[in-house]
Amino acid sequence: MRLATLLAFLRPALPLILGLSLGCSLSLLRVSWIQSDGEDTCMDTGVNNGLFAGKMQQDSVAGGRSSQNDEDFKPRIVPYYRDPNKPYKKVLRTRYIQTELGFHERLFVAVLTSKATMNTLAVAVNKTVAHHFPHLLYFTGLRSAKVPHGMALVSHGDERPVWLMYETMRYIHQHFGGDYDWFYVMQDDTYAQAEQIKALLTHLSINQDVYLGRAEEFIGGDEQARYCHGGFGYLVSRSLLLKLHRHLDSCRNEILSVRPDEWLGRCIIDFLGISCVSQHQGQHYRSYELAKNADLEKEEGEDFQAALTVHPVSEGTLMYRLHKHFSRIQLDRAYQEIQQLQMQIRNLTSLTPAREGGLTWPIGINAPFVPKSRFEVISWDYFTEQHLFSCPDGSPKCELAGASKADVSDIIEAALQQLNSRYQPQLRFYKQQLLNGYRRFDPTRGMEYMLDLLLEAVTQKGHSHVLAKRVSLVRPLSKVEIIPMPYVTEATRVQLVLPLTVQELDFVSNFLDMFAMNTLDTHDNALLTLLFIYQPYDAQRVSQLDVFAGVKAMVGELEKRYAEVKIPWISVKTEVPSQVKLMDIVSKKHPVDTLFFLASVWTEVNTEFLNRCRMNTISNWQVFFPMHFQEFNPVLMYHGEQASSSTDFLRDGHFDRHAFAEACFYNSDYMAARTKLAADILDRDEVLESMEVFDVFLRYSGLHLFRAVEPGLVQKYMLRSCNPRLSEELYHRCVLSNLEGLSSRSHLAMALFEQEQANST
Repeated sequence: MRLATLLAFLRPALPLILGLSLGCSLSLLRVSWIQSDGEDTCMDTGVNNGLFAGKMQQDSVAGGRSSQNDEDFKPRIVPYYRDPNKPYKKVLRTRYIQTELGFHERLFVAVLTSKATMNTLAVAVNKTVAHHFPHLLYFTGLRSAKVPHGMALVSHGDERPVWLMYETMRYIHQHFGGDYDWFYVMQDDTYAQAEQIKALLTHLSINQDVYLGRAEEFIGGDEQARYCHGGFGYLVSRSLLLKLHRHLDSCRNEILSVRPDEWLGRCIIDFLGISCVSQHQGQHYRSYELAKNADLEKEEGEDFQAALTVHPVSEGTLMYRLHKHFSRIQLDRAYQEIQQLQMQIRNLTSLTPAREGGLTWPIGINAPFVPKSRFEVISWDYFTEQHLFSCPDGSPKCELAGASKADVSDIIEAALQQLNSRYQPQLRFYKQQLLNGYRRFDPTRGMEYMLDLLLEAVTQKGHSHVLAKRVSLVRPLSKVEIIPMPYVTEATRVQLVLPLTVQELDFVSNFLDMFAMNTLDTHDNALLTLLFIYQPYDAQRVSQLDVFAGVKAMVGELEKRYAEVKIPWISVKTEVPSQVKLMDIVSKKHPVDTLFFLASVWTEVNTEFLNRCRMNTISNWQVFFPMHFQEFNPVLMYHGEQASSSTDFLRDGHFDRHAFAEACFYNSDYMAARTKLAADILDRDEVLESMEVFDVFLRYSGLHLFRAVEPGLVQKYMLRSCNPRLSEELYHRCVLSNLEGLSSRSHLAMALFEQEQANST
């Protein structure tokens, strides 16, 4: 009875008990199978599979082949260990991944010049091919030579040809040996096709010792060795330069030669055993020797057309003619390639599901952008030959001038050329008038044009007829080019300059609080200078009643709280607070290498923007004028309700493109531009009242003006007081900034609708 009761109680748990027993039994059997006598097979398997590829794997041999050959294909796990007794040291990471991975630039070009040819042939080389090479440097033996404009020159101080070659190779290795893969050496009497030379390098391996050029025999020698003729230029690989560097001093002392190219070739052969070659890895270095008094129009041979370099070039005009000739050849080849590609695209389109319907115009260019809503529609700008009806300042009509006028003239001329090339010789078209013109910028393909032209069509027999014809043209986006920029760091000290008027006193407290919280508390490398702008009446009563006394008290409290911080101020008396005149006062009181951030009282300073100010401002290269984000009027946006907590703050404001109050620039750049301005206006100081710092840099400096939206500068809404004493343009900017900062179009429409509803009732 008891047994039956126990079995009835355990019956639901019997499957669980039997499963556990069976699992334990199988586990014990598996352990007995996989274990061997004193060997840890599991660990050996893990090592041989490459999970821990260390000394054991390198020394083992499997199947008669060393596993060291597989080391490139199997990952190695390097364990991390840090001694707890040693202080932690922060790992210094490079700013660019290219530097960290050890990438090199492709090509460095060295041009050998002399006193007689520096201002003629060297200038011609600089104007024809220098902008095609990433880095080009001129070398001469002159001492303290006067450098022509736009050229970088290295003077060695010895005009002996061999000594110049020795110093040049040593300089290249010392300064650029670790930065470039290829080094091209040429003379200033050599014309080189830069694009063809760069294309040649893309087909050559960088890990081989290459000495490539026009191979010549040594004078008086019967050896098989060759040297590269210096007049036609030659390429030296980085690996060859690194090996050659240690033997340059020996070559200078032991090898006697008059020609520098022979001396270099003999040095490479004697110490490295490498001879000059004219072809390598299937790539030919083609050159052409130009005869004296040669006529370029008659040089139509295949050797001349395919030449990478031409030598000798006796004068600068011949250099320019060669450049024009080879540029025309390259342009014709490019058009032929475009036609071949368009034909291939047209043939392949018939095999696609869309067939001819999927063929875009022009062939090979992206299709026009298709908007998904009415807010994405790209509008067309209307223009004529005299006027533009979509002006930058918002006016309905303005005169067509400058780059816009040149663009319209160029596109009309291109349209006539295309029409004549298509209908000749039956018809010849002559423009009489541009009836209508439309253009828009499509970011997916480029600038699009539609022209209604009034043309005179003339037949072969001389009959003429006037007709109107609409043509469509596209100026496609070309190859995107990365502009090289000088390297800057985030360690530069920023000097904030805050001009302050009486009307802005209510907002100073918030500015100082944000400055203390975001810069002083974080120990950011930034200083502040206040500029108190007194009206003449307030300046006379400053001893009895100082309108800026409250601000000075706030500054004193900050200096007490932060003992190491000093906030100086400058007092100015003026009725018209011209930004340029105020900046002149501040500029004289700071060193020339000071990085200024010209701020406004509504600016909320933060570390994020200060770092971008440092990175986007480059001395003697670029100034930065950010467009701050201006919040809309909360009364119109929320009708007195609580603002939403959405993180999408861009819908509650706009980037104020009419404001130029914030600016980042170096004092040296401002002083240089200000000097040119002073020479232009002479003693007419009233001109300064119609200008801002932006206008000074735009008109009187050759620097890049970087104008970009800046989400790190967010300003609360405030109706700014526009000074009518300033110029009409500055006053107009201020009024537009206030108007566009009221609210969005939808909220303004809603406010007008509610007002009309209230008036109707």
